[in-house]
This record gives sequence, C-alpha cells and structure tokens, in this order.
Amino acid sequence: MNSTATCSEIVGHMASTPGPSCVISVRDLVVEYPGRGFRQPPHRAVKGLTLQIHEGEVFGFLGPNGAGKTSTMQVLLGFQPPTAGSAFIYGVDVRQPIARQRIGYLPELTYYYKFLTAEELLRFYGKIFQISRPELERRIDSVLKLVEMEGVRKRLIRTYSKGMQQRVGLAQALINNPDLLILDEPTSGLDPLGRMKVREIIQRLKNEGKTVLFSSHELGEVETVCDRVAIINNGELKVTGKVTDLLREHQMDLERIFLKLIGYHPEEVV
Repeated sequence: MNSTATCSEIVGHMASTPGPSCVISVRDLVVEYPGRGFRQPPHRAVKGLTLQIHEGEVFGFLGPNGAGKTSTMQVLLGFQPPTAGSAFIYGVDVRQPIARQRIGYLPELTYYYKFLTAEELLRFYGKIFQISRPELERRIDSVLKLVEMEGVRKRLIRTYSKGMQQRVGLAQALINNPDLLILDEPTSGLDPLGRMKVREIIQRLKNEGKTVLFSSHELGEVETVCDRVAIINNGELKVTGKVTDLLREHQMDLERIFLKLIGYHPEEVV
C-alpha cells in the first residue's frame, strides 16, 4: 500500500458510504513483543484491530490494563512499528515521520524539567517544532490561557500540584497547534476539580474543530465527553459506536457495558 491513501482506500468496504473526514484509519493492526523468556512465544498485544476516527470528534479508547490501548497509541505515534496491518493519520502511513506533524501528545506519565517555569517549558518545545519567536510567544500566551495557567506561568514546575502539571502537559501538547490530540489517561490521579477542568479543555478543543483520541479509566467522564468509544480487551475490539447508541442498545451506563464486554461479572450481594 502507498504511504498516502484515502480513508476509502484504507478501509475498503467500511467506507462505502460518505461520511466525516477520516483522521485515523487502523486496519487489521497486529502488535507483537518478543517473549520474555528463552524460547517463549511472542506476546500479541493487539490482535487484528480495525478502527476509524473522524474529524472533529472526541473518541474514547477504553479497556482494562494490558488490553492493548497504549500499544495502539505507540504505533500511531511512531514509537512502535506494527507487526502486521496498517495505520494512517490524515491519509499518511504512520511509519512516515511526516504523519506526526499534526499531532499533539500527552503521555500518561509526564516528566518535565522541574527547574523550568511553564513558559520556559513551552518555549523549549516550541523551538523543537521550529516555531518562529513571534509566533511562539503568541502561542504560549494562547495555550496558557486555554489551560488557565496564565497567572502561574513564571512559577517553577516543581511548585505545581498534580492537576497543574497535567494542564501544563496539555499546554505542551498544544504548542504546535495540532489538529489531532492523543491523550493517554489525561485525568489520571486528578481530584474532581482537576478532572472537571481537563474535561472543559477537551470540550473547548472540540469546539475549535480539533480531533481528540484519549484513553481513560474514568468511564463516567468518557460517557460525558466522548462522541464515540471503542472498547478493547486482550488486544481485540469488543465494540465501537456512539455513546448514545450504546447506552440505548444495552440499557445500562457505560461502566456496566464496559464490565459486561470484558467478561467481568461481579458476584451478587446477598
């Protein structure tokens, strides 16, 4: 397959009807890691995943620990080559470095130089993207305002709370003005106020036309924020669809749908 392709070329019959522009196309994706011991078979973390994410939507990528979420994200980000199958971002094969030009990324575990201030950190990342000085200063002002960190921009990162550090992480993911945000557990470890602020930021990004893919274990928040979700378990896709459609079809909230699909059946309380 060519390094650039349309959504219909990538997903074949899945794209036979017109629809929103395709931002992420994954087809028959397989990710394997070497066995941990001598003569141990490889571990297959992702097993034939096929998925589409459309422009302007907030997409929740759900699954228990070890389900294959992070492995899939690492393929999209170019950190991990696919063992088989294909993945495209805006029609560009993820194995091509240019595919990542339009991406902003927030990892689950962030580490920033804590002797820097927020604006110094953003200036550092902006230079990596080779943003001109006047444009970079404008973007720094803009993203700090978006994440509500203007008043502490000159404070050292080591003085920030967990929630503040997470919002600075979002700011660095936005400094290159990406069209696609990939967020790995963006509300992990945050208190209710911190989670609410991250939800508000995601909604603002959607209102600006950004596409957001994020994984989360906070299913109540996913139900509130996401347009569509995919649930995977043991590397296999269990369901994908609009949140409203899934709730109506299963007649239960997203948390119970999730537990049902991954095969967890809690004992009845007597």
